[in-house]
Amino acid sequence: MKQSEFTLPNPPIIEAVLDIECDLQPGQQLAALEAPARKSFGDQYPKFRVQLIQEHLIETKPDAPVELSVRHGVQAYQFLNNDEKQLVQVRAQGYSFNRLAPYSSLDDYLQEIERTWRLYVELAKPAQIRLIRLRYINRILLPLDEGRVQLDDYFNIAPHLPDEDKLTFISFLNQHSAVEAETGNEVNIILTTQPLDGGRLPVIFDNTVTSPIQGEPDDWAWISSKILVLRALKNNIFRRALTDKCLDLFRQQ
Repeated sequence: MKQSEFTLPNPPIIEAVLDIECDLQPGQQLAALEAPARKSFGDQYPKFRVQLIQEHLIETKPDAPVELSVRHGVQAYQFLNNDEKQLVQVRAQGYSFNRLAPYSSLDDYLQEIERTWRLYVELAKPAQIRLIRLRYINRILLPLDEGRVQLDDYFNIAPHLPDEDKLTFISFLNQHSAVEAETGNEVNIILTTQPLDGGRLPVIFDNTVTSPIQGEPDDWAWISSKILVLRALKNNIFRRALTDKCLDLFRQQ
């Protein structure tokens, strides 16, 4: 099986996100895109949300009191389908497509990604693409044995304590950042725990791959080829980071 074709009957994906970061036209304001975006996406994505951002700036000057300023703004317009499992985002930095569980295969969503991307290009008229990012958030439920779990049984990148005879993890947060030498594509892996769920330990495996290469917004053939390359890289990371015992958890129907 090719890396790009890697599938599991019961994948642990809780959210998949495709981001296409863009350079917008000079003077382009996100607020100006709300009305045309509502018209473009409203039929298939009738639910609308505004994602706000708040920035705090602390300024210090010699012999003067500290000055605190707060800036409010719109970070993204979100368009959700009726069951809120799928959404398109028109963001200050570009376009996003989010798919929540249940997730099948990227192939099932590429046609809709292309359609909504073309709508975004038509209304936002981005000058160029700066990067393409593919992110998969997985929630892996590890079975406990007498209240404990051997992380090395499930992860090839499991964290370790300096004295594992005397110390026991309460929680952990591990991050790995890397670059693929051949392509320049970037990798970011986050492994962290959540509170126990029904006698199992939930571990979040956050797998992000990024292509920082610039391209033309109307060249879908180039965009889709980059997405598929990123998928192959993402799948390779997933398969190598998890042990066969862990993968067997998702091979069961």
